[in-house]
Amino acid sequence: MKLRIVFLFLCAIALLQPCASFAYIDRANAVVRIMNKAAGKVQVLNLGVGQKTKFEKLEITVRACKQSDPFDAENYFAFIEVSDADHGKIFSNWMDANEPGNNPLQNADYDLWLVKCE
Repeated sequence: MKLRIVFLFLCAIALLQPCASFAYIDRANAVVRIMNKAAGKVQVLNLGVGQKTKFEKLEITVRACKQSDPFDAENYFAFIEVSDADHGKIFSNWMDANEPGNNPLQNADYDLWLVKCE
C-alpha cells in the first residue's frame, strides 16, 4: 500500500512538470553576414525566404528561417543553400545564429554566417 502511494505521488509530480516547448516562429527574411576574403570586405545581406539572391559569384537561397520561442533564450536557425558559379552547390545545411562556428559556409573565397531572422 505504501509503495502504491509513493508511485502515485511520483506520477502526479511528473504530470505537473511543465513540458519543454519546442515552438519555432517562421520568419520571412534571413539576415546573413558574408565576407569576401580576397577583397577583405564584410557585408550584411537581408535575404527573403524562398528567393534566389546573387552576390558576386554566389547564388544564395534561404529555404527556411526560424526563431526560437520568444519565451526561451532567443535563437535563430536557417536552412541555406549556396552555389558557386565555378563549382556548383558548395553548401546546403542549417545555420544557427547562436553557434556560428557549428555550420558556417567556409570556402576559399567566402565565409557566410547567419545573424538573425526577421
